[in-house]
Amino acid sequence: MHVVIAWWHLDRSAQTIASLRDFLRDEAVDRFSRVPGLRLKVWISDERTNRWGAVFLWESAQAAAVPMPARAAELIGYPPTERHAFDVEATAEGAHDTVRLARLGLAFTG
Repeated sequence: MHVVIAWWHLDRSAQTIASLRDFLRDEAVDRFSRVPGLRLKVWISDERTNRWGAVFLWESAQAAAVPMPARAAELIGYPPTERHAFDVEATAEGAHDTVRLARLGLAFTG
């Protein structure tokens, strides 16, 4: 398995965390639900530092290397400010009450 973390510092962008939440609801979550080899994508934000990003959990480094449309970069106006890739050493899934992870988070509740 392979993890990719991408961060944007939004200070140079016309986009805001709020406007990017609309993008999640309107198109991104559904589109990424159909990406081959992607096990999980978690969009993240830090309003204090005006950062927006995502954590991708891929089945393999090969799956992560397949080019994808860069719609977020198009909206934000530039590629991620930081991008890091890692091999996964181990995983664990804790005990939880949530049946599904899809469509959770501030984009759908706030």
